[in-house]
Amino acid sequence: MHTTTFDTLEFTEQLMASGVPEEQAKGHAKALVTVIKQTESRVDERADQRDRQSEERLDGLASKRDLDMAKTELKRDIKELELRITAETAPIKWGMAVCVGGIIALILKSFFPH
Repeated sequence: MHTTTFDTLEFTEQLMASGVPEEQAKGHAKALVTVIKQTESRVDERADQRDRQSEERLDGLASKRDLDMAKTELKRDIKELELRITAETAPIKWGMAVCVGGIIALILKSFFPH
């Protein structure tokens, strides 16, 4: 099971420090937690499905050659899963980058007003 640690308090405080109202900052944090949980759930479901498929395949294996082929296939499946996880978490990473960029812009603006 894959678990991502996300500090909602720190995220909320950072947003509030950059001028976002408290309720809105809390809403952003809750929404982001929901997205993270949904992504993790989908990844876990796919991993469980792959595990079941792999177990079904291993039940019918008889020779060392079959086992070697299964290992190769499992390695490929793991690599594919890693790529999918990366692809599914990319929007979250970009969203966080945009938020951090916005926060930095607000901080710079407060030091260098017009």
